[in-house]
Amino acid sequence: MAALTWDDIGSRYYETGVKKTVLYPLNNGVYSPGCAWSGVTAINENSDGAEVTPIYADNIKYLNLVSEEQYKATLEAYTYPDEFAECDGSAEIATGVSVRQQKRKMFGLSYVTQIGNDTDGSDYGYKIHLVYGAMAAPTDRSYATINDSPEAMAFSWELSTTPVDVAGHKPTSTLVIDSTKVDPAKLTTFEAILYGSANQEARLPLPAEVISHFTGV
Repeated sequence: MAALTWDDIGSRYYETGVKKTVLYPLNNGVYSPGCAWSGVTAINENSDGAEVTPIYADNIKYLNLVSEEQYKATLEAYTYPDEFAECDGSAEIATGVSVRQQKRKMFGLSYVTQIGNDTDGSDYGYKIHLVYGAMAAPTDRSYATINDSPEAMAFSWELSTTPVDVAGHKPTSTLVIDSTKVDPAKLTTFEAILYGSANQEARLPLPAEVISHFTGV
């Protein structure tokens, strides 16, 4: 046994950044091959729910009931891939001509955040975030004249999700893989699934496959 210590060298961790975002549109219940999403500037997770409702009986606080937690997020980007148009309520009616306010398609996402520490900086490791069953809600778009202080217009979408089953656990909308803790060889083959390779298209595996991949079960 040993006494607790704080702020040891090499253990001052932090997370930063967002990169390698991939879109996986959902078609007929199956995630389509992934496509790279360049220009993503932020993915802000803002889950809600898990609210406590106190129950009283016998003149005392009897118990707490906790509501279901829902994963939500806000995605911000300077652009988006053509494959996201249907997820954003657009449909192409002729080459280069699209119509808005259409049915929005569900999709999945993967993206990477960096893990840093006091000795290796932001190169210490990274986390791969997987998001399932997402729907994008429309947000305001502001077009402004070009002036002497030009700015690129930023797009923003509010994301809500429908959880998927996870054996032995409650349904979830997101999984996180920590590169500093999983087997490096398994991580390499897993990234080939997510991002594709010379022999396979990029795809989003469901939680059961992710768990099996890293546990071997």
